Amino acid sequence: MQIREHAAVSPDKPAIAMYPSGTVVTFGELEARANQLAHYFRQAGLVEGDAVAILMENNEHFHTAMWAARRSGLYYVPINTHLTAAEAAYIIDNSNAKGIVGSAKLADTLAKLGDELPGGLPPVLLVAGGHLDGWQSYPDCVADQPVTPIDDEIEGDLLQYSSGTTGRPKGIKRALPHVHPSESPGLMSALVSFWMHPDAVYLSPAPLYHTAPSVWSMQTQAGGITTVVMEKFDAAGALDAIAKHRVTHGQFVPVMFTRMLKLPDDVRTSYDVSSLERVMHAAAPCPVEIKKQMIDWWGPIVDEYYASSEAHGSTLIGAEDWLTHPGSVGRPMAGNLHILDEDGNELPPGQAGEIYFEGGVDFEYLNDPDKTAKSRDTRGWKTVGDIGYVDEEGYLYLTDRRHHMIISGGVNIYPQEAENLLVTHPKVMDAAVFGIPDEEMGQSVKGVVQTVDPADATEDFARELLDWLRDRLAHYKCPRSIAFEAQLPRTDTGKLYKQGLIAKYS
Repeated sequence: MQIREHAAVSPDKPAIAMYPSGTVVTFGELEARANQLAHYFRQAGLVEGDAVAILMENNEHFHTAMWAARRSGLYYVPINTHLTAAEAAYIIDNSNAKGIVGSAKLADTLAKLGDELPGGLPPVLLVAGGHLDGWQSYPDCVADQPVTPIDDEIEGDLLQYSSGTTGRPKGIKRALPHVHPSESPGLMSALVSFWMHPDAVYLSPAPLYHTAPSVWSMQTQAGGITTVVMEKFDAAGALDAIAKHRVTHGQFVPVMFTRMLKLPDDVRTSYDVSSLERVMHAAAPCPVEIKKQMIDWWGPIVDEYYASSEAHGSTLIGAEDWLTHPGSVGRPMAGNLHILDEDGNELPPGQAGEIYFEGGVDFEYLNDPDKTAKSRDTRGWKTVGDIGYVDEEGYLYLTDRRHHMIISGGVNIYPQEAENLLVTHPKVMDAAVFGIPDEEMGQSVKGVVQTVDPADATEDFARELLDWLRDRLAHYKCPRSIAFEAQLPRTDTGKLYKQGLIAKYS
């Protein structure tokens, strides 16, 4: 997993192109910057197995920090920029980070970290693009460092924290391989190498603090491929970036598809997306109708994989295959797939249960042995709590997350089905369905909708939408009532923070 060979052969080729600012970092510059920062880490006393937190928006320095940590044998810990200082401090403390690489745009958060960290700030503190008392200004602080590699390069890894939709974020930690970076292929290397080519241009539209954007963009750079990084996603901006940079490949999440499809037709069709060769989506289930609309628009180039930050296993399905198996996330790409009931028994095709993978990468939830133990069954098979089933051909279909299930009158209801249907309504931008307490039934089904036009958020439309839904879905799966929110609380990868909604409407 190296950018060095590309820096030697094509030093002036863009490794990173920021959108919309236009800032470019070439492979030669990225290699030199990563080496300088790696030297700085070593001189500061950081050694293999230490952790460095990264608290930056999408900018030109993010990849430098990741590459420098990776080739220094460090765990790099990207932190969600939307977190408060207290929330970010929890991750810094929990990961035992010995350093922080932050940005001036987040100076207010950085300045408050010292008061929130039980042991005080770590020894290495860098702030990119500005000044902050007690912090070293980056890149000025590494200007005198060599641009050549450190003598003791060794492979590090991503230490990713979960989105924390059901509690405190959990660190997902894998054992370091103790090999030189050139001997370690890195996560997703096989998928990227077959899916893209050296002349590809890759669009990364999501925040780099999430697992897939960080892993995929680093892997594309390792393949000598230019990565176009959106500073912030917006639907029209993504289409403009594709047109301007002649993007050939990209990775999206379903909510991005929905937002692009909901653009006015004259806006959506005004951008030339003919350069696209393949796109990938993951992170959250994609409603069948939304994906069909994307294939109608972009052609049969919309591929999909199912995986997790834990990297415990994965599946893959190409667009052509999906058209004959709509709704599937594919067949196993890594690890053997098992569907188990609550007693650990394997279920036959067509029956939904918890998804386990045999094999795959081993991991632990940092400082949480109970959660780690609960992710394994007695045979060592691993799960992240997703529910699904396989068909007779071994294709996997996701039903929902285990903790999202509603039990109403003793009947199990998975809200994803209603959510997927609601977002296909032309007036609906986003939808959340969840259980709220009910004295008679235990729980009842509640729906909350974000409309495309705020003027449609009326009681009349709520009744119309319920009737529309009941014509298409079994009544017991449908919300009993629908409320409206101006914006649903989603992560940048499309996961819903339902706990706040449940508290509000319970």
